[in-house]
Amino acid sequence: MKLNIHTKHKQTIKTSWLRTAADSDQFIGWVFTMPFLILWGWWFFYPFLESFIRSFQDVNFTALDQAKFIGLGNYTKILHDPEFYKAVWNSLKIVIIAVPVQTILGLIMAMLVNQKIKAKGLFRTIFFIPYITSQIAVTTVFMMLFKQGTFVTKFFGLFGFGNTTWFADPHYALLFVCILFIFQQAGFSMIVYLSALQEISRELYEASEIDGASKWNQFRYITVPSLKPITFFVVSVSTILGFQIYDQIAAISRYGALGSPAGATSTVVTYFYQHGIRYMNIGYGSAAVILFFFIIMFVTFLQKKFLDEKE
Repeated sequence: MKLNIHTKHKQTIKTSWLRTAADSDQFIGWVFTMPFLILWGWWFFYPFLESFIRSFQDVNFTALDQAKFIGLGNYTKILHDPEFYKAVWNSLKIVIIAVPVQTILGLIMAMLVNQKIKAKGLFRTIFFIPYITSQIAVTTVFMMLFKQGTFVTKFFGLFGFGNTTWFADPHYALLFVCILFIFQQAGFSMIVYLSALQEISRELYEASEIDGASKWNQFRYITVPSLKPITFFVVSVSTILGFQIYDQIAAISRYGALGSPAGATSTVVTYFYQHGIRYMNIGYGSAAVILFFFIIMFVTFLQKKFLDEKE
């Protein structure tokens, strides 16, 4: 009898604990988060760990079982390769040029479609379509538009640019890639900013109008500070995507070496692809990926620090 009472008591405690756990926000949060964590570990952490280990080895992609430990040999070789620094500089130029432009353009478009205008839903769709369109398709169309003698190159010629085939000219090829990135990425920034703008209380603007604040002061002292966390998110995501840009460059270089013309569009990603995949030197390519990871982390840290100092 005592044993049955003790058993029932334990079952009651267990059932009570399970009900409490099921009702808690923390438990529910873990339930919804766990699938993502499992997939993240499988698709990101494990490959990253594998790449980190391979970066210390001399190993060919076709003979992984014959890997030879060489310590920092791959890193030393990369850091003495001028082509790597050229690829890093080209990636940085894409980020420096394209990310601020598309961020500002996305904010402007978000503010426009957030106004009380007719067919604003249509404009939102038009602005967002480039983001969901195939990068290869967009690049192909732009390559037709930016050929020598077209109305686009003649228009840019009015501002001092040469009337040339941009994607085939070493002086304009990287700028062409930046234009492609801005055209497609601005729609994403617009959607993110639009959702944030709709969360800003209208009472703040109404109170500032009563105090005589101009539209510019409202934008400067209400809109910009309220959007600061969103701006950091947009800039961070765009920076990562800018560093990872590949499809557009592959489309431009499809009739020549990757990074054509003359290495003008060579980036860290194409550098990794050339050495790790095309040349099958997976150890050397993995070292490039690890360095690429730390470069992105460092740039993101600088961005956060810069935005924090603006408070």
